[in-house]
Amino acid sequence: MGGRPEEMGGLGLPGGPRRMRSRVWYGLLNQAEHAAVHRAGEILPAWRRRTRGEPRWPVTLSVIGAVVLQTLLPNQLRFLPRGAEPALEAVLLLALIVANPVRIERRSRFVRMVSIVLIFLITLANATSAVLLIRAILDGRAGGAAGPLLATGASVWATNVIAFALWYWEFDRGGPVHRAHGTFQHPDMLFPQMTVQELTPSDWEPYFVDYLYTSFTNATAFSPTDVMPMARWAKLTMLVQSAVSLALGALVIARAVNILNS
Repeated sequence: MGGRPEEMGGLGLPGGPRRMRSRVWYGLLNQAEHAAVHRAGEILPAWRRRTRGEPRWPVTLSVIGAVVLQTLLPNQLRFLPRGAEPALEAVLLLALIVANPVRIERRSRFVRMVSIVLIFLITLANATSAVLLIRAILDGRAGGAAGPLLATGASVWATNVIAFALWYWEFDRGGPVHRAHGTFQHPDMLFPQMTVQELTPSDWEPYFVDYLYTSFTNATAFSPTDVMPMARWAKLTMLVQSAVSLALGALVIARAVNILNS
């Protein structure tokens, strides 16, 4: 899962001879850099060298959590009829688990496209729920009880955090498999452990929980905290997430407060 937009070959799409040569060139440069560092007697950080793929279960649990949250939403906020949406997402998730049951180490066009489709479906369904919820609030059709409104808003907000965490995790430095292989050396998202290597264990590298934390802090602070977006796609994605979280949180909380004061 994942790849920077300019490295479309990583998406499993036909790249042509030119992109194939580019990927080979990146691989040769990566190997040369690794050899030079080892000859100098330095320890190459894990996020810059080939390592084992990260465990599958944190991503699986997060996707299941998003599916459950979407299932609990009222029918008027659904993208698809009840049962259809979680069933489709479950089938896609099962295909990914079969491809990488324990660790995410296998990459192929099919696996990558299934992963992107799953994240897109979760995002689309949640975006539809957010728009319908905001419209209901503006039209005065959000109900007269603050509790259910806050619970619905929290479910949409939490699913939004998971969805954007999946996007960050999917595209940063080519995705989890490319990160495990150390294919790309220039990070799309700069974690503090990458800049203070003397205070960071040599086996540290970003896993899904790091991207989930990044998504949560960006959704609550409406701006980057300790993880800085380096690539333009990362900046624009964080911008969209901050805007959605701000609009959703402000309207839901304002409406709930108005109900309690009335």
